[in-house]
Amino acid sequence: MTRNALVTGASRGIGRAIAVRLAADGVGLIGIHYGSNRAAAEETARLVETAGARAVLIEADLGEDGAKAAAEIAEAWTAAALDETVLDEHGGLDILVNNAGINGNQELHELDPATARRVLEVNLIAPMFLTQAVAPHLREGGRVINVSTGYTRVAAPTHLTYAASKAGINNLTRSLAAPLAARGVTVNAVLPGVIETDINADWIDLPGPRAQAEGLSVFGRIGTPEDVADAVGFLASPQARWVTGETLDVTGGSAL
Repeated sequence: MTRNALVTGASRGIGRAIAVRLAADGVGLIGIHYGSNRAAAEETARLVETAGARAVLIEADLGEDGAKAAAEIAEAWTAAALDETVLDEHGGLDILVNNAGINGNQELHELDPATARRVLEVNLIAPMFLTQAVAPHLREGGRVINVSTGYTRVAAPTHLTYAASKAGINNLTRSLAAPLAARGVTVNAVLPGVIETDINADWIDLPGPRAQAEGLSVFGRIGTPEDVADAVGFLASPQARWVTGETLDVTGGSAL
């Protein structure tokens, strides 16, 4: 049976790399969620289709009301699965990747309710409710994979809301592993370090910050979206069937 996947925040960066990796691994239909950049999402779809999968685009703004947006994404996926005739009595989804996330870099004295609320809606509330919405449709042996951050393993005074929201994702990962295990569904998270993506573009090309970021990894470089996607590819594979409730460090050894 061909597997299917839904990846949030898949228009660029880590999400795009994950979608392309899953397509290369033989996933047949991939739901590509995006917030507003349709052109970027269409490029992801092109890459996914080049890799051999079918792609369906799903637009939803997670920042205003994460729970409502999650319901919209789940509804759109169900409709797409019906159209593609992959929805059956066993469900229609094999892999959910909760990847969408925003930074909101603020220290304590800079915190404002609007920014903090949006970060929490996108990074924690939406993944929680999207997992709730699709859980009944996950097939036997399904996968839920959350994208967290290495910031959850250190003090992060310059990224308070971001780190707190992702720490919530780590606990959500552990908390859902047992309830979803009855059908062989695994729930895991990956914790990327500094990755070469658009979200870091405003500072990562500055000589000082780049050198500092490279020095965080024992390999002396900044991570790529593909570094994270390969870890997700493993967790999504049958070979990861005995791994659940785990948070996989993908920081290039920055905690060593």
